[in-house]
Amino acid sequence: MEFRILGPLEVVVDGQVAPIGAAKHRTLLACLLLRANRVVSVEELVDRIWDGDTPHRSKATLQTYVMRLRQVLGDPSVIRTAADGYLIVADAAHLDLLRFTELAATAQSTLASGDLPTAAELYGQALGLWRGQPLVDVPSDVLHREEIQRLVEQRLDVLERRIEVELSLGRHTDLIPMLRAVTGEHPFQEQFWGQLMLALHRSGRQVEALEAFRQVSRLLAEELGVGPGERLRALHQAVLRDDPGLAPPERAPRPSTRTVPSELPADLVDFVGRRDVADRIAQRLLAGDTNTAVPLVTLSGPPGVGKTALAIHVAHEVSRDFPGGQLYVNLRGYAPGPPMSTVDALTRFLRALGVPQSQIPLDVEEQITLYRSCMAGRHVLVVLDNAAAAEQVRPLLPGSPGCAVLVTSRDTLLGLTALQGARPVGLDALTPDEAVTLLTEMLGEQAVEAEKDAVTELAQLCANLPLALRIAAANLANRPGVANYVEQLRQGNRLAALVVDGDDEAAVHAAFDLSYHGLKPAARQLFRLLGLIPGPDFTVEAAAAVASLRLDESQRLLDRLAAANLVQQHSPGRYQLHDLLRLYAEQRTDVEENPGSKVIARSNLAAYYHHASAAASNTLSPGSVRLPVPGAGFVVTTPRFADHVEALTWLDAERANLIAAVAQAEETGPLPAAWGLADALHRYFRGHRLGNEGLATARIGLTAALRSGDRRAEAVMRQALGALAWDLSDYDEAVDQLTLALAYYREMGPDDAVIEALTDLGGVYGERGEMERAAACFEQALDVTKAVDSPAGHATTLFKLGTLRLELGDVGAAIPLLEQALAGHRALGRRYDEASCLNNLGLAHRELGRFDQALDCLHSGLDLRNELGSWDGRGSLLDTISTVYLDIDDVVRAGEYATTAIAQAREAGARRDEASALNTLARVESRRGDHELAVHHHEQALHLAQEIDNRYLEAESLIGLADAHRALGDRAQAAELAQRALVVYRSEQHPRALARARKALELALND
Repeated sequence: MEFRILGPLEVVVDGQVAPIGAAKHRTLLACLLLRANRVVSVEELVDRIWDGDTPHRSKATLQTYVMRLRQVLGDPSVIRTAADGYLIVADAAHLDLLRFTELAATAQSTLASGDLPTAAELYGQALGLWRGQPLVDVPSDVLHREEIQRLVEQRLDVLERRIEVELSLGRHTDLIPMLRAVTGEHPFQEQFWGQLMLALHRSGRQVEALEAFRQVSRLLAEELGVGPGERLRALHQAVLRDDPGLAPPERAPRPSTRTVPSELPADLVDFVGRRDVADRIAQRLLAGDTNTAVPLVTLSGPPGVGKTALAIHVAHEVSRDFPGGQLYVNLRGYAPGPPMSTVDALTRFLRALGVPQSQIPLDVEEQITLYRSCMAGRHVLVVLDNAAAAEQVRPLLPGSPGCAVLVTSRDTLLGLTALQGARPVGLDALTPDEAVTLLTEMLGEQAVEAEKDAVTELAQLCANLPLALRIAAANLANRPGVANYVEQLRQGNRLAALVVDGDDEAAVHAAFDLSYHGLKPAARQLFRLLGLIPGPDFTVEAAAAVASLRLDESQRLLDRLAAANLVQQHSPGRYQLHDLLRLYAEQRTDVEENPGSKVIARSNLAAYYHHASAAASNTLSPGSVRLPVPGAGFVVTTPRFADHVEALTWLDAERANLIAAVAQAEETGPLPAAWGLADALHRYFRGHRLGNEGLATARIGLTAALRSGDRRAEAVMRQALGALAWDLSDYDEAVDQLTLALAYYREMGPDDAVIEALTDLGGVYGERGEMERAAACFEQALDVTKAVDSPAGHATTLFKLGTLRLELGDVGAAIPLLEQALAGHRALGRRYDEASCLNNLGLAHRELGRFDQALDCLHSGLDLRNELGSWDGRGSLLDTISTVYLDIDDVVRAGEYATTAIAQAREAGARRDEASALNTLARVESRRGDHELAVHHHEQALHLAQEIDNRYLEAESLIGLADAHRALGDRAQAAELAQRALVVYRSEQHPRALARARKALELALND
């Protein structure tokens, strides 16, 4: 028996969670567990169970609760009666709170002995026991007020100590993501802000360390009316002066700059048998230590035989031999619908290896090349689950020794053996002894000992297949006696004949039959309809939508299906179906559901995803969904997003399911859901640099729109494709798609869509340096805003016009336009656009020499970007801040911000921002007198600008190179470079920049 209170209350009896449904029973058990092995008085229990509202005969009622709780636990001796109360008997092996306390104490003593790595590991084990807010499902105000806060503070204390140890070990870079999450969860705990600042500083990210101090200072002032404490202020000063005392300890190992993926699913707790096969696979995977080729093992066998479970088990066993990490993907080779594409699989792997989304190529061959380059020199284990064919596997094979690949498939994949030298391993059912051992693990030794013959026959009837055995064990949890169950299995499904024929899959399906028919009708229907959900997993809300259920009904039925092992809960609130179970569910749907009900189920699911995605996107950026969200034939229960953090978290978690839903809608209908979902997700994909996913969904949406002949939907999808091409600096594609979209919008009359297409198209022209075309687009957009009531379109157009006036040097006209745009976006709650306005206002104030106002605008814009978690535009803001600090001769800060801007731009894949920041850093180096380094940075910027065909940045890089060569005394080279810049600028209609190029030429010739 195991008790868990560091999260929702759970009692595990013989490996199964024992349901404790009554709220007061849970409160009673929680009170006893919080005082484990100590007597809790009757008065205290009464007070906490009834929260001070004590009923008549409360002591007698309490006795009844204790009796019923003992019955649920199945062992009366666990809860003992004392003279004036009750106590529960538990030790650290059976109560997570005691185990947490014991591990923390051991970690502290280990730390005192100087063994920092072991202390860090022990602290991590202690914290790993926490599953969320303690006893969150126990309804007692007194308990939460007096006890839970104390537990939370204990956890925070251990967390702080663990981070201190990790910092002492030099693991500061790895800690940054955790510390950002902790400061977000506990914003008033100054000690974590200090640790975040230190980790950032030690990672060479001084600017971000200072930004963290500004953020907590503002938070404390606004929320509590106080400033940071003395310790945090002293740390801030130390960061400002780059105090040597902040450097990492000398004994600390050098932190790795590479991302180390750890993607393996959890191993089975009750994995049994397969020792010989597991050892053989492990030996072959580790053969790469003495080989120049990449070891490749193919594990094949029939469905339900346990291939995935064995592969994951072996992968965990050998993971220490692959310090570069472990990559895992389910290729869905035998799932309903199309298998995972090579592009999708490579995109996932490249992201896991630390490649920013926007730096991932769109071309599959380029992706393969980049993937193999990233894997070179690493020791990474790659697990490719459920491959349908060798063609799915080959592009995912690393090219350098040191890595290893394990593939599972129903097919033997002989093509990999012949051409790639794969070592095949076949997997059969468990041996009879292994099958009985697995049943023993799940049913308990007492049950098996009492009915040995029946258990042996049960294993035979299940063909010794792990999946069938687990289903059978789950069924037995609700049935008395193994022998009775075996009789039902034999008579009801004629399994014996199936096994004789060797039809293992039929045996598994027969086991499914008995489990399925043991469900009540509502649970059976939900199970059937779950087979219609695309994507790798689903939530309670998605299940409720596909089956037209209330959320509480959906949760109750999913709990029942999980108890029967027909669905798996792989993380809180998220479920999945085994491929065979999904196929079985679909077969049941075909037999028992009429075609109309399947259409309704798919339509309801699409409506849920559409409504939820639109709500999340509009929380991130109000008004970003351009097509109307249609009504639904049922009450759509969508998640409530309190802020952008919740919306972004939901979108990140559901991304794969939403993309799958777009594809399903295009394939099976309803077609409007394909383009509607793609539209709802468009701004999310753009704002968070998810270009590949954005392009994939927009293309599917366009296909659906073309099939239906819906011209507005086609226009919206073309606009999405154009905007994404713009983000990727593919200006020709952007112009083509946006021009088509604009033509279609104009056919339908003036509205917001025409304004948005014109401003997007003008933005592309402006970035290409075609200022007259850009101005024409913006002026046309402004005319449309006068014809239609569009506050958002008006604000956007004013922003674009203000930016254009700024680029042309008319700062006096730019500022009022940008200020009006800022006010408009603020009134509409469009915070992404607000940040963009602040950036350009900062630029304008800088041009007029108003440096304090410029920095105020720019820092406010950066705060907004950080708060929104948006990479879009962050590098540009940091770059602009750097230029202002350079203007006021603060070379140190200018260099810090420029360096951070380059890193942020590279991480976000924003190549134009990277080129601009490289030019800024080059000017910083020139100011420092290092003109050769300045030349190097300008040349990098020039190469990038030419690569993305950005003429403005190309000319700016040439001017910078001219100035640097002039400073080095090479006036001829300087004049040539300035002349090249003049040629570029003359063709790009940019008068202010043209003047800079003329000045550079004049200086080179006459200095």
